[in-house]
Amino acid sequence: MSCNLIETVGGHKVARPIKTEQEYREIRNSSVQLANLRQARSGNAAAKGRLVQMNYSGHYPNGAVKGTKLPADAFGFDLDDREEFERVATLLLASPEAFGLLMLERSASQGGHAVFRRERGKTILENQVRIASELQCEMDTSAHDINRVYFSTTAAPEELLFLSSELFTDAYDEAAVADEARVLEERERYGREELPPGAHKANKHYRPWAENCGESSRAGTDPAREETVENSIVLENQGDSSTDGPDPAVEKSKEILDACYLGIPYASIIAKWWELYNDGKTPVKSNRDVLTFELAVNLRHICGFDRAVMDAVIPCYDGFPHEQKMKCIDSALAEKRTQMPRRLRDVLTELKKDNVGNDEVFSAIEEAEQEDDLYYYKRLSRVAQPLGIRESIKSTGPKMAIPVISVCCPMIGALATNVKVKIHGKVVQLNIHAFVVGEAASNKGDLDAIVDAWMVEQIALNALYFAQEQDYRNRKRQAKNKKEQPEEPHLPVRFLTMNNTVANLAERLANCDGKHAFSFTPEADTVAAKWRSSMCDFSTMLRQAYDGSRYDREAKSADATTVHIDHLLWNVCMCGTPDALYRVISNYTDGLLSRFVIAHTPDNTFAPLEEKPYLMTDALREKIGQVAHLLPFMQGTLDLPKLEERSRQWVERLRRDALKDDDRVRARARLRDHGTAMRMVACLILCAVAERLIKQHGLAGAKRELKQNPNLTNEMAQKCQTPAMLEAYDVLADSLIENDMLYFRDKLECASGAGVMGSSERQARGKNDRVYDRLSEVFNFEQAMGAKGNGCSRNAVKQMLKNWHNQGLIEYLNGGRYQKIATTK
Repeated sequence: MSCNLIETVGGHKVARPIKTEQEYREIRNSSVQLANLRQARSGNAAAKGRLVQMNYSGHYPNGAVKGTKLPADAFGFDLDDREEFERVATLLLASPEAFGLLMLERSASQGGHAVFRRERGKTILENQVRIASELQCEMDTSAHDINRVYFSTTAAPEELLFLSSELFTDAYDEAAVADEARVLEERERYGREELPPGAHKANKHYRPWAENCGESSRAGTDPAREETVENSIVLENQGDSSTDGPDPAVEKSKEILDACYLGIPYASIIAKWWELYNDGKTPVKSNRDVLTFELAVNLRHICGFDRAVMDAVIPCYDGFPHEQKMKCIDSALAEKRTQMPRRLRDVLTELKKDNVGNDEVFSAIEEAEQEDDLYYYKRLSRVAQPLGIRESIKSTGPKMAIPVISVCCPMIGALATNVKVKIHGKVVQLNIHAFVVGEAASNKGDLDAIVDAWMVEQIALNALYFAQEQDYRNRKRQAKNKKEQPEEPHLPVRFLTMNNTVANLAERLANCDGKHAFSFTPEADTVAAKWRSSMCDFSTMLRQAYDGSRYDREAKSADATTVHIDHLLWNVCMCGTPDALYRVISNYTDGLLSRFVIAHTPDNTFAPLEEKPYLMTDALREKIGQVAHLLPFMQGTLDLPKLEERSRQWVERLRRDALKDDDRVRARARLRDHGTAMRMVACLILCAVAERLIKQHGLAGAKRELKQNPNLTNEMAQKCQTPAMLEAYDVLADSLIENDMLYFRDKLECASGAGVMGSSERQARGKNDRVYDRLSEVFNFEQAMGAKGNGCSRNAVKQMLKNWHNQGLIEYLNGGRYQKIATTK
């Protein structure tokens, strides 16, 4: 028979056969499955997508789902109507053998699924029509794909109503079925199936028994509906699907109105939203557009991005026309999808404190928050976690994926010092700076072990160099009054401490022989304290290091440090609290911020202690060391056209979004974030190259291949531009700009005059100034929107008004009105 667990590995669906009933039940009863089922039945569409997926119709000898055409000895059958499912279940359970029943289960939403024996020589659709006719039930004529999956529930008796051990028997003649598959394909392709005419049309409510037998009723149906059955096919052909009984749309609306999110009524969530973000007041006529839009943008994450659900749960405030409310909802749904917004999570946390719900609900909220922490990790395919990166993430846990990658990339760029990458026509080296932000006790310390693993060879070299320098200092002290003085060694120390002076650091960088240096500090306060009086020099050095530009430092004294570096190559990584971040990056417009990768650790304030803490093991350390050992032998310029095109698409999408919202801060942030993201993905690609070489040639052979073929790195990097790796670019770029906005949006707006970069006096520059001139001295939001013209979004008008307020052009009045206080120049 056939029972396969469908999983996604490396961006591709694969099938794993379930061979025993015990294994099948264990998969359905896992803690993750139980949590996802709870959330799915509370209206969380994303949770439903995470349920266990089973296939009963196909045979997958190689595990690959795509392209498989071998039918199994079973087939699945959907029963979407709840009442009809109960009726059919009674018939099936009364005599399962008569119908060839192998499995019967309730679904996560409504109705259920059944699995039957397949009659040999007939297609799945023919078998489904046969069962629907025997049971006199509706069927979906488009649900006969051989690779169709079914979202499972649990193995509890009230969920899994029937299960036959025959489903797991291994009596499959692959050669015979392959011949049969060719015959079935021809039957289907050339229309030789023995089917009623209506079965060839897409119809979710097809009744083959009515068409086959000329019957107008089915056993157990309501007499009031019997008259409609006979004419169902005619009505379908006429485009009229109406039947007697309750309107399904109305019934669905009623069901939605009573629905909850994780056991919390939507009404309670919305009430708490207004309490936190609008002083407990619901929207009124003057502000209902923008406030409804804001509510919808946040609420969509817990409504499954379902327009009908949002329509049902969001009220029409203060006489709001329904059509206008739906425009707000549609605009919200059109916005880019992100992880659950912080403000919405705060609402749910406050409701948790208010004891709205029960312990099971609170547990589900915690699980939802954990899923939110895994947002970026789940977008990163395994292919985008090559050797070295994969082990680093394993040592800290998947929630730390982005902070880990942010720490690893500067080290990879420094170790692969002979590699360059072409970004938008310009060849640059892999110069990357990173700052990992996290509250106290937020697991930032776990990154120390990762740094030690990647820099193990440099740490060993440092020990030798420091011993030689100590020997020099000892000899110098002994020869203090002698004529002959020992010569001072200039050693290429590349792993540099941040607890240093400008002069010493400049001298160390000059001694690196044109190779990258790397610095890491687990406490950014060290930098803020040590460089307090010379923070401008520190900022300048970091900016020049990111650009790889020339660095010069001269002094008159013979004993003072004078250095001339053609290309300053110095990658830096720091960890610290948000306060430390603001002390290190204190000037928000000098370009230092835009050159930093900012990542943050997940919020573990209410997280329980891990049963098995994540640790850096010797096995993980060894694999990371293999990649780190190969990186210095890589060389050449990476020309990555697919990555280049993906970057251009991302930049253009951000430009259009920022232009639509008149968001100059976000528009400027994208200008360097896209290049930094390309450098980071290039680092991931280098790790993928190393992994392939090690698998093909072993560590020693990989090193030999890199030495013999200088172009090998670029040639193999071309092949690593997979869809998963390109998706990793979007993940990293999105993370970069979102963290920039999270920590610095308000500061950038204040520092730059809310969008007028580099100007001390405001100038009239564009159409928004003409909009300003057209408005009266006192106006409201709707008037501003009308003056801006058709086609503009409410968010764009809101941003325009915010800019005017920050620029001193308007002030807020009561009742959602605005007063002009200046004129444009």
